[in-house]
Amino acid sequence: MVDTCAAEFEAQTPYFYSTYEDENEAECLPGHKAIIVGSGPIRIGQGIEFDYCSVHAAWALQVAGIKSILVNSNPETVSTDFDTSDRLYFEPLDEESIRDIIENESLEPIANGHNSSPSIPPTVVQFGGQTAINLSQSLSKATLPILGSTAHTIDTASDRHLFEEFLARIGIPNPPGAAVSTRKQAVEVAESIGYPVLVRPSYVLGGRAMEIVGDTKELMGYIGHAMEAAEGRRVLIDKYFEGREVEVDAVCDGDRVLIPGIMEHIERAGVHSGDSMAIYPGLTLSQNEVDTIVDYTTRIGRALGVRGLMNIQYVVVGGPAYRSPHDVGTQGANTEVYVIEVNPRSSRTIPFISKVTGVPMVQLAVNTMLGETLEEQGYDGGLWKRQKLVAIKAPVFSMSKLAGVDSYLGPEMKSTGEAMGIDTEFRPALMKALMAAGMMLPAQGAILLSIADRNKADAVSLIKDLAKVGYEIFATQGTASMVSELGIPVAIVPKAHEDGHPNTVDLITSGTVQGVVNTISGERSALEDGFEIRRAAAEVRIPCFTWLDTARAAVESLAGGKDTYSVRPLPEYRDR
Repeated sequence: MVDTCAAEFEAQTPYFYSTYEDENEAECLPGHKAIIVGSGPIRIGQGIEFDYCSVHAAWALQVAGIKSILVNSNPETVSTDFDTSDRLYFEPLDEESIRDIIENESLEPIANGHNSSPSIPPTVVQFGGQTAINLSQSLSKATLPILGSTAHTIDTASDRHLFEEFLARIGIPNPPGAAVSTRKQAVEVAESIGYPVLVRPSYVLGGRAMEIVGDTKELMGYIGHAMEAAEGRRVLIDKYFEGREVEVDAVCDGDRVLIPGIMEHIERAGVHSGDSMAIYPGLTLSQNEVDTIVDYTTRIGRALGVRGLMNIQYVVVGGPAYRSPHDVGTQGANTEVYVIEVNPRSSRTIPFISKVTGVPMVQLAVNTMLGETLEEQGYDGGLWKRQKLVAIKAPVFSMSKLAGVDSYLGPEMKSTGEAMGIDTEFRPALMKALMAAGMMLPAQGAILLSIADRNKADAVSLIKDLAKVGYEIFATQGTASMVSELGIPVAIVPKAHEDGHPNTVDLITSGTVQGVVNTISGERSALEDGFEIRRAAAEVRIPCFTWLDTARAAVESLAGGKDTYSVRPLPEYRDR
């Protein structure tokens, strides 16, 4: 026991850790209780958002009259404040440690067989991110009780092969692909569905070892890493669709499914959701697309038997890959909605969507785990009422502190936090989010462009917008030729490994440019000029956009110079 009152008087808030000792100072806590598994060390992919969920889960249990026991190993979190829960165990988040705690908190010994006695406290694994979810299967094998969604539900959603079969059974489309266990199978599947493909292991954190590959050579280079990350499970090879990505968080009580709001990513599919900018509500989604997303989410929640939270990511294919939120498009008659993945747990956007909509998602989820329906809590199923505001979640990066790391964004997460911009309209909310995340371009300045051949046609509107707001344009030779053909003034800059100065890196380090747009082609290595550009931008801390969609949004925020943003307390935006 760690005495938090230093023996001055009896501690009401001690916490505990395990060691080899004759005396057990953590006597079994009396009464009804549940054990919450936290998120562990804060690392890329496992952010503070899961700590928010763990803390709110502890509070929700206490409101319901159940004592909360929190297990975590990170002293830099609110969940490990000794007065957050009724009892805190400062322990590693592995199977042995969790089982020791369950045994210590059980009123009678745990048998090796069927452990369904009410004297054994249930474990809550939905709020600690992937670290907690990964413990569900070992707990289930030991027949230890899990509160909320069952281990079978979690496994069906988390295992790529089982999830493919599940979607096929209920008739919901996902990108074509198959689960593989060998390199040969991976090549056969990729060639049959056609490149580019997305390589995805099961049960991974922050998109680890996920990659978009464009040919067999690239696939062979990445598949070994993916199989190692999958730890014996099969790896999914999916067709990659470059469409609009949409994200949904939902609460399910086993029957009804509540969706507080639908979020649309600014970047098209291919950027990890933790690194994407997300807009609430989905401003460019047609009513047909919204109805389809609500229908699929409801059917998935019911068929999986989810009790608590789930997060679903969709890709909308057809029509333009990028739409400005000012240009609400067609009715979605020619678009298709595909499910990318389902996470049977809390997500990084739970704090965001809870604050924006006012729907207490964690509290609702905990109550459904305890057997209370959504209706009994005052909520119907379906899509919650849309707020008369716009909120944007922007990722925050620490690239300048991570030497040698490439800041190019892809399916594997790289951000270390997030910021939120909220206002009554899109552009002011976007300005706030970009400023908070350190990605805002100045009203006037210069920018360096180095755009891959495959992106040049898509970049035309961005370049015209840059010229329109008065930006001076510098570009590498191939990009400069395209800019000149548009009749826009441009200065040619040699690449870092070419003769001549100032080159691209000189331009950045000297402060000549205030932003960089650098997209890449298929193959990339640490010696590429693009890597040098991105690293230089990270080290001098100027915005570096590796996807045209993000750059387009940033420039769009400049175009509305006459727009002003408001500053109000969050509830005032919600209650308008």
